Amino acid sequence: MFVDYYQILKIEPTASQEDIKKAFRRLAIKYHPDKNPGIDTTKQMQLINEAYLFLKDIEGRTKYDREYQFYTQYEQKQKKNKEEGQYKERQSTEAKAEPEKNIIRKNIRFQDETLKNWMNNAREQSVDLAKETIEDLRAMFKAGANAAIDKVGSMLPGYLGSVAIMLIIVILIKTCK
Repeated sequence: MFVDYYQILKIEPTASQEDIKKAFRRLAIKYHPDKNPGIDTTKQMQLINEAYLFLKDIEGRTKYDREYQFYTQYEQKQKKNKEEGQYKERQSTEAKAEPEKNIIRKNIRFQDETLKNWMNNAREQSVDLAKETIEDLRAMFKAGANAAIDKVGSMLPGYLGSVAIMLIIVILIKTCK
């Protein structure tokens, strides 16, 4: 299945490398688990990571752009056919007339096998990256919680001692009256 990385990053196909980086950062912050407590944003972060990993690579992006052109042409053709009311009729006619065609309804067969493999690798890397990020966040949270507990634990005897002294003073004052 063809994935529209430009749509995921909410950028135009003409975007510069700097635009890609800015879009990635903006979306990574927006869908970061810390910004969305109680909401599982893992899948969205995986897609964002996948899109960024792929589009930041110049060679990968060049190959992707070729396939992207096929994809957009296919989408435009489907939209036009729907608008003309001939979508279903043409779909069945084309399926019979051109079975070797590289477009299969909503799924797109890749013209470039290397690109297909790269996209699959990017998808796998994005899943690994999202898992790493979640594990890092858990480790940071655990370390922060442990540090807070240690700090409170080391300060607790001092607080208890201060409270005990104040209680003794209050009791002495009350008994002296």
